[in-house]
Amino acid sequence: MAETPQEAVQLKGIPQETFQALQERFPEAVQPARYEGALVPAEKIVEVVRFLRDELGYIFLSNLTATDYLDVKGVEPHIDVVYHLFRMQGGYAALHVEIPREIGKAHLPSVTSLFPSAMLQEREVYDMFGVKFDGHPDLRRLLMWEGFDGYPLRKDWKEVYYEGETKPYRSRYPKGGHPIYAEELSPLKDNIRYPEGWSPQAWDYDEADRLLYERMLSAHRDPDKPLKTDEMIINFGPHHPSTHGVFRMAVRLDGETVRHLEPVFGYLHRNHEKIGERNTWIQNIPFTDRLDYINGMTNNWAYIVALEKLLGWEVPERAEYIRVIVGEFSRIVNHMLAAGFFSNELGLYFTGSLYALEEREHILDLFEALSGARMMFNYMRPGGVRYDLPEGWLEKAKALAYERIPRKVEQMAHFLLDNDVVKARTMGVGVLPPDVAIASGITGPVLRASGVAYDIRRAEPYSLYDQLDFDVAVRTHGDAYDRLAIRFDEIWQSLRILRQVLENIPEGPIVAKKPSHRLKVPAGETYGRIEAPKGELGFYLVSLGKFNPYRYHIRSTSLLNLTALSDMTRGLKVADIVTVLGSIDLTMGEVDR
Repeated sequence: MAETPQEAVQLKGIPQETFQALQERFPEAVQPARYEGALVPAEKIVEVVRFLRDELGYIFLSNLTATDYLDVKGVEPHIDVVYHLFRMQGGYAALHVEIPREIGKAHLPSVTSLFPSAMLQEREVYDMFGVKFDGHPDLRRLLMWEGFDGYPLRKDWKEVYYEGETKPYRSRYPKGGHPIYAEELSPLKDNIRYPEGWSPQAWDYDEADRLLYERMLSAHRDPDKPLKTDEMIINFGPHHPSTHGVFRMAVRLDGETVRHLEPVFGYLHRNHEKIGERNTWIQNIPFTDRLDYINGMTNNWAYIVALEKLLGWEVPERAEYIRVIVGEFSRIVNHMLAAGFFSNELGLYFTGSLYALEEREHILDLFEALSGARMMFNYMRPGGVRYDLPEGWLEKAKALAYERIPRKVEQMAHFLLDNDVVKARTMGVGVLPPDVAIASGITGPVLRASGVAYDIRRAEPYSLYDQLDFDVAVRTHGDAYDRLAIRFDEIWQSLRILRQVLENIPEGPIVAKKPSHRLKVPAGETYGRIEAPKGELGFYLVSLGKFNPYRYHIRSTSLLNLTALSDMTRGLKVADIVTVLGSIDLTMGEVDR
């Protein structure tokens, strides 16, 4: 570990007893990390992770990412790979592995044999940082294409038209205090330049398909298949209607039977995290709206929770009530849309579209009156919220929570859950066993539909949730039907929460202190998360004590919930693929970032 001031080396991000157990088991190998957690040698990472899982109960690998430390005062250049492991009853252990930056030397053992949840996350670290994971069964680029030049989240990688490491860019203020707009800039202007050494080149797109299809043809072969029938590979998407234009599933079929499926990502990728490291801390709030664009309020909230952990700020009680109100209304919006869109995938267009979208409009009316925006809210702030409730807002919210929404949800649930076509298409389809779900990093309704009563609002309460009376909804079959039904169960619990907070919201301030647009965050790192409507949404942030994040990473709920898609579809028929995919409920803006 690089030499740092003594006060910076604090035992955070890992329970004291867990750290002591690690030091006893791995003497002299495990040390305190720079900011949070334990520092582990690369050659010991698999043993340490196995020990945490098998003997200390950290059975959930939630987050795996990296930070490129380059030109940081007092720190030798290296890549820091970080793992966040959780117990199901709450509490996490952060592990760090520091490896050389040099291409070819940047590698460490894969933990995919212990945690399938690392499959996509290790691929992302390889794609963005160039770190190779020895033993990974399918180490291909995840979001970029094969042949892409460089690794975009390294600090020495510069994009086309690169201007500066952090905002605000000087070109926005050529005449002093008044910024110019992006439309006034042109690639032909002198103040926008190509990065040094960059030149346009022709990419070998065939290489990506070659690597994909080699994987497709070799995975999950059945040597004892009685009929030696030929198999074929079919691509669903990215232009297939059920994949919404930005997602692709490569499927190996034996007749109508699915033998293997590989999800293909990146069609919507715009390197949100690189943009986030260019932005100031406050500028990132509206960027979070664009992730799961169905749930801008909870996207804001997850980021702010992480930021407040770094700042050490307390939140006024009234602001916490407002956050819970908009968070639970967001959950209702998400779940009604999830059920409605799922019914569309099954061909039941009238029921889903009518009920889901109509009720969403009423809730968006509330959000618009509160934030001034209808989809991209930019509402949360560190230490509170941006605006207080306008006059008459609570009365309208109560009318929805007590009267209209319960009536409409009951009707919609009847139309879908008692529908013979829905039952025939979903019961027993896409079964996800609980142990596979946990090992794959699945969270949210998809996990709870498999019988796992894990909800961050209960396991690791934040905001007011430890003071509220509600149940964690659970279903037991783990099939597409239960993944549909549990969303209605959760809506009823959200309404139960809303009635408590709407009746008891106190008067008082809505923000602890007004944050400056030039907010300076103390040096450190943290992982903050919430129970977003689709599952665990987390932000890993590293600060060097400046106005911009040094590392800004999003633990994407939708991406991780796709980890088990191949297992869930194997042995099903072609028509069932869309059923399983629709039952997961994903938003591609959050998958690709």
